[in-house]
Amino acid sequence: MLDEKLSKLKESIKALGKVVVAFSGGVDSTFLLKTCIDELGRDNVLAVTAHSQAITERELIEAQALAALLNARQVIVESTELDDPNITDNPPERCYYCKKQIFSNFTAIARENGYNFILEGTNFSDSDDFRPGMAAIKELGVLSPLKDAGLTKDEIRELSKAMGLPTWNKPSYACLFSRFPYGEKITPDKLKRVAKAEDILRQYGFCQFRVRSHGDLARIEFLPQEMDKVFDESFRNTVISEFKKIGFIYITLDLAGYRSGSMNEGLKEEDMALWKN
Repeated sequence: MLDEKLSKLKESIKALGKVVVAFSGGVDSTFLLKTCIDELGRDNVLAVTAHSQAITERELIEAQALAALLNARQVIVESTELDDPNITDNPPERCYYCKKQIFSNFTAIARENGYNFILEGTNFSDSDDFRPGMAAIKELGVLSPLKDAGLTKDEIRELSKAMGLPTWNKPSYACLFSRFPYGEKITPDKLKRVAKAEDILRQYGFCQFRVRSHGDLARIEFLPQEMDKVFDESFRNTVISEFKKIGFIYITLDLAGYRSGSMNEGLKEEDMALWKN
């Protein structure tokens, strides 16, 4: 079954001839870029990466290092999401406007360089999630070959491991905008504070987690199996102290643990239905 999905993916890519790949350096886009290079050759593939205000410099540096590892041709495109009130006001459809801006830039790069197809790394596991950004992607004619081939996140990790990609077990990462409840205005200072908070936890060996920012309150989501570490008094006091230094007043542990898209839990079903894929 997995071999069939992989064959379908390779055939669909071969038929395109020359492609731009939206490359973030995550599990999915790294696997997609590698597959495109293998099937089409380096000269027919261009990795395009957004230097976005929604990602940390660490993520950008990792994306550049991965592109170099794959011997990929890469272009970095500056994006200015914080200039758009449709994004900074943080409505539930924020992701639509964000993706529209970023992929419009990618479309321009593709056109300037003679590429007819732009690919992005949404996988089949994302199909039921609340993703307004997919509407923008479809409007711009961007293709999602991993999703179309039926490849799930776990299957992409398995294939990435077999291919020797260092991203096979990389934690899932979402843009920093997703750390804020809908309706709370997003600012550069708030983004920096969340990034610093997550760096603090990363230094203690945590990989898959989120710091959700609710005004002056930090709500931390850890994997359930890692929650025991939090109750060490020394660690807890250190986190409290460090988080307060960067501006949080209240520091809380979410007992439900880490889960993707937890900010969507307060949305009404009818609102989510409008953007379901």
